[in-house]
Amino acid sequence: MSDNPGEMLTPPRRLLSIDFFRGLTMFLLISEGAGFFRYLVDPQLKGTILYAIGTQFDHHPWHGLYFWDLVQPFFMFIVGVAMPFSFANRTRKGESYSDIRGHAIKRAITLLILGWALYCIAPGRITFRFQNVLAQLSVTYIIAFFLMNKSTRTQIIAAFSLIALNELLYRTFPLAGYNQPFVPDHNFGAWFDMLISGELSSGHWVSFNAIPTTAHTIWGVLAGQVLIGNRPAMKKVKILVVSGLIGLAIGYGLDPITPIIKRISTSSFVIVSGGWSLLALAFSYWLIDIKKVQKWPMFFAIVGMNPLFIYLFDHIGGGKLLYTVPKPFVFGLLSWAGELPAQIVTALITWFMLWYITYWLYKRRIFIKI
Repeated sequence: MSDNPGEMLTPPRRLLSIDFFRGLTMFLLISEGAGFFRYLVDPQLKGTILYAIGTQFDHHPWHGLYFWDLVQPFFMFIVGVAMPFSFANRTRKGESYSDIRGHAIKRAITLLILGWALYCIAPGRITFRFQNVLAQLSVTYIIAFFLMNKSTRTQIIAAFSLIALNELLYRTFPLAGYNQPFVPDHNFGAWFDMLISGELSSGHWVSFNAIPTTAHTIWGVLAGQVLIGNRPAMKKVKILVVSGLIGLAIGYGLDPITPIIKRISTSSFVIVSGGWSLLALAFSYWLIDIKKVQKWPMFFAIVGMNPLFIYLFDHIGGGKLLYTVPKPFVFGLLSWAGELPAQIVTALITWFMLWYITYWLYKRRIFIKI
């Protein structure tokens, strides 16, 4: 990676692979509202391939890694990838650094408020927590922004320093009851949640995850700077692939020492998920922007052009509301097959309806941004 992060193509062209990567990630995230993968782990399907797939689309209960554990890191990462392109475009339009900085700060504050608002809907009271994507992204985004004009070396050191800080706090926190680093609800992250919100999450998630996972957004910025630079396309792929493989080797290699735990974002988890993010981006860029396979990726890219809107719509209950529309018709038509098949088909239709909303916005060139 170059030590000159300002080096870039003029002008940088929009990469469909970035919209695809972001869109695929958001498409998976909104499946929660439809409930599709939840139905696949029904006990009736145990022992089948559908059950095995459904298991991978849920978070690992503690020590281990399922595919679903990579979705949030993917999103944090791809936000970072897009940043060099976005700010290069703003600079070319005549915006000063102070203008861009002001926009970045406002965006981070807006993400934080939206993230907090999602936590206040269900309990009906103000709750200061950072476990969801938007609240954590508000932290990772602004830190990555202030580092993105630094050298590659500085950004890498900063990313690993945040990971090391997290490791140190978990291993050395002195307060009794919260000094067991890898035990649910008895670690530094649990203490921090009690400090800022007065309660623990039901799934052992911790707000302090926003600090170590900032590495994902920083690494995304570095990857974006590689893609926007002047190197040959296959050289860019090689850099991403080698970096990703190093991440996998370090992350999995650390597992016997520091267990891979997504719920508290241990160092091994952050590094291994960062490695998978780099490899996924390398494959997307190679397939879509080098090999020019661009027809079917547009299905997902359309979602990636309105990620904030569809995420919020789904998380305030839009998916559950849409589920009630096809439900009576599907359950009536499939009454002979039983409840579970009807639930699965209804969830699939709901998932498509969520996609269609983004398609409707795309066709009308409506892009909701902050």
